[in-house]
Amino acid sequence: MKRCRDCGEDKPLEEFSPAQKMRDGRTSYCRDCLRLRHQRYRDAKNGGQPSRRSAARATSSEVKWCPGCKQELVREAFGSNRSSSDGLTAYCKPCHNAKSKETYTRLYGSTREYHLRRRYGITGDEFRALVEAQGGVCALCQERKAQHVDHDHLTGSVRGVLCSCCNQGLGNFRDRADVMRKAIDYLERTTWQKERACPGVYRLTSPRPGAARSPSSSALQHLICSRRG
Repeated sequence: MKRCRDCGEDKPLEEFSPAQKMRDGRTSYCRDCLRLRHQRYRDAKNGGQPSRRSAARATSSEVKWCPGCKQELVREAFGSNRSSSDGLTAYCKPCHNAKSKETYTRLYGSTREYHLRRRYGITGDEFRALVEAQGGVCALCQERKAQHVDHDHLTGSVRGVLCSCCNQGLGNFRDRADVMRKAIDYLERTTWQKERACPGVYRLTSPRPGAARSPSSSALQHLICSRRG
Protein backbone atom coordinates (compact mmCIF):
# COMPACT_ATOMS: atom_id res chain seq x y z
CA MET A 1 0.00 0.00 0.00
CA LYS A 2 1.04 3.60 -0.58
CA ARG A 3 -0.48 6.97 0.34
CA CYS A 4 -1.14 9.47 -2.45
CA ARG A 5 0.26 12.93 -1.73
CA ASP A 6 -2.76 14.64 -3.33
CA CYS A 7 -5.88 12.75 -2.24
CA GLY A 8 -4.26 11.33 0.93
CA GLU A 9 -5.75 7.89 0.38
CA ASP A 10 -3.87 4.63 0.94
CA LYS A 11 -3.98 2.61 -2.27
CA PRO A 12 -2.29 -0.52 -3.66
CA LEU A 13 1.00 0.07 -5.48
CA GLU A 14 -0.72 -0.94 -8.75
CA GLU A 15 -2.71 2.32 -8.53
CA PHE A 16 0.56 4.28 -8.95
CA SER A 17 2.46 4.61 -12.23
CA PRO A 18 6.01 3.22 -12.48
CA ALA A 19 8.84 5.68 -11.70
CA GLN A 20 12.41 4.40 -11.75
CA LYS A 21 13.80 7.35 -9.79
CA MET A 22 11.52 6.77 -6.80
CA ARG A 23 12.68 4.50 -3.97
CA ASP A 24 9.69 2.17 -4.27
CA GLY A 25 9.59 2.44 -8.06
CA ARG A 26 6.22 4.24 -8.10
CA THR A 27 5.07 7.85 -8.47
CA SER A 28 4.06 9.94 -5.45
CA TYR A 29 0.56 10.46 -6.86
CA CYS A 30 -2.04 7.84 -7.77
CA ARG A 31 -3.00 7.49 -11.41
CA ASP A 32 -6.22 9.51 -11.02
CA CYS A 33 -4.53 12.40 -9.24
CA LEU A 34 -1.62 12.35 -11.67
CA ARG A 35 -4.07 12.55 -14.58
CA LEU A 36 -5.74 15.59 -12.99
CA ARG A 37 -2.34 17.23 -12.46
CA HIS A 38 -1.46 16.79 -16.13
CA GLN A 39 -4.86 18.19 -17.12
CA ARG A 40 -4.36 21.29 -14.95
CA TYR A 41 -0.88 21.77 -16.41
CA ARG A 42 -2.21 21.63 -19.97
CA ASP A 43 -5.02 24.04 -19.12
CA ALA A 44 -2.59 26.52 -17.54
CA LYS A 45 -0.27 26.25 -20.54
CA ASN A 46 -3.24 26.97 -22.79
CA GLY A 47 -4.04 30.29 -21.13
CA GLY A 48 -6.50 28.93 -18.61
CA GLN A 49 -8.73 27.36 -21.25
CA PRO A 50 -9.17 23.59 -21.15
CA SER A 51 -7.60 21.91 -24.16
CA ARG A 52 -10.25 19.21 -24.12
CA ARG A 53 -13.23 18.22 -22.01
CA SER A 54 -14.28 14.74 -21.01
CA ALA A 55 -17.91 13.68 -21.06
CA ALA A 56 -18.07 14.25 -17.30
CA ARG A 57 -16.88 17.87 -17.62
CA ALA A 58 -18.98 18.75 -20.66
CA THR A 59 -22.02 20.90 -19.95
CA SER A 60 -24.13 18.50 -22.05
CA SER A 61 -23.80 15.16 -23.76
CA GLU A 62 -24.92 16.88 -26.96
CA VAL A 63 -21.84 19.10 -27.19
CA LYS A 64 -18.08 18.67 -27.41
CA TRP A 65 -15.13 20.95 -26.76
CA CYS A 66 -13.01 21.99 -29.77
CA PRO A 67 -9.44 22.92 -28.73
CA GLY A 68 -8.96 24.82 -32.00
CA CYS A 69 -11.67 27.48 -31.77
CA LYS A 70 -12.05 26.89 -27.99
CA GLN A 71 -15.80 26.48 -28.12
CA GLU A 72 -18.39 23.93 -27.10
CA LEU A 73 -20.14 22.85 -30.30
CA VAL A 74 -22.85 20.36 -31.16
CA ARG A 75 -21.59 16.89 -32.05
CA GLU A 76 -22.68 17.33 -35.66
CA ALA A 77 -19.98 20.00 -36.03
CA PHE A 78 -17.27 17.31 -35.71
CA GLY A 79 -16.16 14.73 -38.25
CA SER A 80 -16.13 10.97 -37.77
CA ASN A 81 -13.15 9.12 -36.27
CA ARG A 82 -13.70 5.45 -35.48
CA SER A 83 -10.45 5.23 -33.48
CA SER A 84 -11.54 7.81 -30.88
CA SER A 85 -13.58 6.90 -27.80
CA ASP A 86 -16.55 9.05 -28.82
CA GLY A 87 -16.29 8.32 -32.55
CA LEU A 88 -15.58 11.97 -33.39
CA THR A 89 -12.56 14.01 -34.41
CA ALA A 90 -10.79 16.06 -31.74
CA TYR A 91 -11.37 19.30 -33.68
CA CYS A 92 -14.52 20.63 -35.33
CA LYS A 93 -14.67 20.34 -39.12
CA PRO A 94 -13.32 23.85 -39.99
CA CYS A 95 -10.49 23.57 -37.45
CA HIS A 96 -9.72 19.99 -38.55
CA ASN A 97 -9.44 21.10 -42.19
CA ALA A 98 -7.28 24.08 -41.26
CA LYS A 99 -4.88 21.98 -39.16
CA SER A 100 -4.69 19.30 -41.88
CA LYS A 101 -3.85 21.91 -44.50
CA GLU A 102 -1.22 23.41 -42.20
CA THR A 103 0.35 19.99 -41.60
CA TYR A 104 0.37 19.03 -45.29
CA THR A 105 1.89 22.38 -46.25
CA ARG A 106 4.58 22.08 -43.58
CA LEU A 107 5.53 18.49 -44.41
CA TYR A 108 4.96 18.34 -48.19
CA GLY A 109 4.83 21.94 -49.40
CA SER A 110 1.13 21.83 -50.37
CA THR A 111 -2.00 19.72 -50.04
CA ARG A 112 -1.73 18.92 -53.78
CA GLU A 113 1.73 17.39 -53.27
CA TYR A 114 0.44 15.34 -50.32
CA HIS A 115 -2.49 13.87 -52.27
CA LEU A 116 -0.35 13.08 -55.31
CA ARG A 117 2.11 11.12 -53.18
CA ARG A 118 -0.47 9.43 -50.99
CA ARG A 119 -2.96 8.40 -53.67
CA TYR A 120 -0.83 7.92 -56.79
CA GLY A 121 2.72 7.58 -55.48
CA ILE A 122 4.10 10.40 -57.65
CA THR A 123 5.53 13.82 -56.85
CA GLY A 124 4.46 17.17 -58.21
CA ASP A 125 7.52 17.23 -60.49
CA GLU A 126 6.59 13.82 -61.92
CA PHE A 127 3.03 15.02 -62.52
CA ARG A 128 4.25 18.10 -64.38
CA ALA A 129 6.63 15.93 -66.43
CA LEU A 130 3.70 13.72 -67.49
CA VAL A 131 1.66 16.74 -68.56
CA GLU A 132 4.61 18.18 -70.47
CA ALA A 133 5.18 14.85 -72.27
CA GLN A 134 1.54 14.97 -73.40
CA GLY A 135 1.94 18.49 -74.77
CA GLY A 136 -0.11 19.96 -71.94
CA VAL A 137 -3.36 18.41 -73.20
CA CYS A 138 -5.47 15.39 -72.22
CA ALA A 139 -3.85 12.07 -73.14
CA LEU A 140 -7.21 10.81 -74.43
CA CYS A 141 -9.03 13.56 -76.36
CA GLN A 142 -5.86 15.67 -76.87
CA GLU A 143 -7.99 18.81 -76.83
CA ARG A 144 -8.65 19.95 -73.27
CA LYS A 145 -6.17 20.81 -70.55
CA ALA A 146 -4.67 17.84 -68.67
CA GLN A 147 -5.50 18.16 -64.97
CA HIS A 148 -6.56 14.81 -63.48
CA VAL A 149 -4.30 11.81 -62.85
CA ASP A 150 -5.66 8.63 -64.44
CA HIS A 151 -4.64 5.32 -62.86
CA ASP A 152 -5.33 1.61 -63.20
CA HIS A 153 -7.85 0.74 -60.48
CA LEU A 154 -6.54 -2.83 -60.21
CA THR A 155 -2.78 -2.18 -59.96
CA GLY A 156 -2.79 1.51 -58.97
CA SER A 157 -0.23 2.38 -61.67
CA VAL A 158 -0.52 5.82 -63.26
CA ARG A 159 -1.58 5.73 -66.92
CA GLY A 160 -1.58 9.42 -67.80
CA VAL A 161 -3.20 12.78 -67.12
CA LEU A 162 -6.68 13.48 -68.48
CA CYS A 163 -9.16 16.31 -68.67
CA SER A 164 -12.20 16.25 -66.39
CA CYS A 165 -14.60 14.95 -69.06
CA CYS A 166 -12.42 12.03 -70.18
CA ASN A 167 -11.52 11.11 -66.62
CA GLN A 168 -15.18 10.96 -65.62
CA GLY A 169 -16.03 9.06 -68.80
CA LEU A 170 -13.54 6.28 -68.06
CA GLY A 171 -14.80 6.12 -64.51
CA ASN A 172 -18.43 5.85 -65.62
CA PHE A 173 -17.48 3.02 -68.00
CA ARG A 174 -15.61 1.37 -65.07
CA ASP A 175 -12.54 0.89 -67.32
CA ARG A 176 -14.39 -1.84 -69.25
CA ALA A 177 -13.05 -1.93 -72.81
CA ASP A 178 -15.83 -4.29 -73.95
CA VAL A 179 -18.56 -1.85 -72.92
CA MET A 180 -16.66 1.05 -74.51
CA ARG A 181 -16.42 -0.89 -77.81
CA LYS A 182 -20.17 -1.40 -77.71
CA ALA A 183 -20.63 2.32 -77.06
CA ILE A 184 -18.41 3.15 -80.07
CA ASP A 185 -20.42 0.81 -82.29
CA TYR A 186 -23.67 2.33 -81.03
CA LEU A 187 -22.52 5.89 -81.74
CA GLU A 188 -21.20 5.04 -85.20
CA ARG A 189 -24.57 3.49 -86.10
CA THR A 190 -26.76 6.28 -84.77
CA THR A 191 -24.87 9.58 -84.48
CA TRP A 192 -23.02 12.03 -86.70
CA GLN A 193 -19.36 11.95 -85.65
CA LYS A 194 -17.16 15.03 -85.39
CA GLU A 195 -13.52 14.12 -85.95
CA ARG A 196 -10.60 16.51 -85.90
CA ALA A 197 -8.69 16.46 -89.19
CA CYS A 198 -6.10 18.99 -88.01
CA PRO A 199 -6.01 21.81 -85.46
CA GLY A 200 -9.14 23.90 -85.98
CA VAL A 201 -10.53 21.67 -88.76
CA TYR A 202 -13.17 19.01 -88.13
CA ARG A 203 -14.74 16.36 -90.33
CA LEU A 204 -18.37 15.27 -89.89
CA THR A 205 -19.07 11.63 -90.68
CA SER A 206 -22.62 10.38 -91.15
CA PRO A 207 -23.95 7.30 -89.36
CA ARG A 208 -23.44 3.93 -91.00
CA PRO A 209 -26.03 2.87 -93.66
CA GLY A 210 -29.36 1.70 -92.34
CA ALA A 211 -29.39 4.06 -89.35
CA ALA A 212 -31.92 6.83 -88.85
CA ARG A 213 -30.95 10.19 -90.38
CA SER A 214 -31.72 13.62 -89.02
CA PRO A 215 -34.39 15.31 -91.19
CA SER A 216 -32.45 18.56 -91.15
CA SER A 217 -29.10 17.03 -92.09
CA SER A 218 -29.59 16.23 -95.79
CA ALA A 219 -26.76 18.57 -96.65
CA LEU A 220 -24.49 16.59 -94.32
CA GLN A 221 -24.76 13.24 -96.15
CA HIS A 222 -21.21 13.62 -97.36
CA LEU A 223 -18.01 14.58 -95.58
CA ILE A 224 -17.94 18.20 -94.43
CA CYS A 225 -15.00 20.19 -93.23
CA SER A 226 -15.66 23.09 -90.90
CA ARG A 227 -13.28 25.59 -89.33
CA ARG A 228 -13.95 27.09 -85.97
CA GLY A 229 -14.58 30.81 -86.16
